Amino acid sequence: MKSKGRVRKVDQLGRVALPSEIRRVLNIKEKGPVKISMNEDKIILRKKRHLLECMITGEISLQNRLYSGGIVLSTEGVEKLFEQLKNEREKHLL
Repeated sequence: MKSKGRVRKVDQLGRVALPSEIRRVLNIKEKGPVKISMNEDKIILRKKRHLLECMITGEISLQNRLYSGGIVLSTEGVEKLFEQLKNEREKHLL
């Protein structure tokens, strides 16, 4: 998702508020972890994911499986991904 930039002011403690629409889309909860890094003149914020968090559903469970490339999926996530891939394949075959 690419969105237009938002301008926010830095407060006296160096804090910047993330816009609510970005928090909603990325499912960042209050006190949720955010990774902060820097690249040249850019500040990069990334939602910190739990090691066992499903990339499709967001479910955190010991039952989730880790696949190559660091992909973590729950059973429900696998089913949703399979259905989406199946639908895409059917569209291209028509």
